[in-house]
Amino acid sequence: MSDLLERLRDRGWRLTAQRRVVAEVLDGDHVHYTADEVHARATDRLPEIARATVYNTLSELVALGEVLEVSTDGRAKRYDPNARHSHQHLVCSRCGTIRDVHPTGDPLTALPERERYGFAVAEATVTYRGVCPHCADA
Repeated sequence: MSDLLERLRDRGWRLTAQRRVVAEVLDGDHVHYTADEVHARATDRLPEIARATVYNTLSELVALGEVLEVSTDGRAKRYDPNARHSHQHLVCSRCGTIRDVHPTGDPLTALPERERYGFAVAEATVTYRGVCPHCADA
């Protein structure tokens, strides 16, 4: 059973066939699918699954805090099941591929006090950008 499915079962979330398939599609490392990509993969497993069901399930998973919604550069939102482990993202500026990365150091401490303007900073999101090996070879 996938980590996401296990977390959802532990929460008592009702796992219909459709919800299960969406959770299975999202299982894995470095998964950052768009809703349409989730739907395409889900229909391979459950042909009758509706696009609206996939969108609704993704919204529920985000609301539960079990999946992160990732937006980069005005591209389609992507869904990241790695919601339990602190990480940042590395994004290819050409194709949009996203990888989870775990930099050393705390980005919260990198912001000097004089740059906080009195804010009580609670979190920081860092996105690294570059060109992936596939695009660099193209």
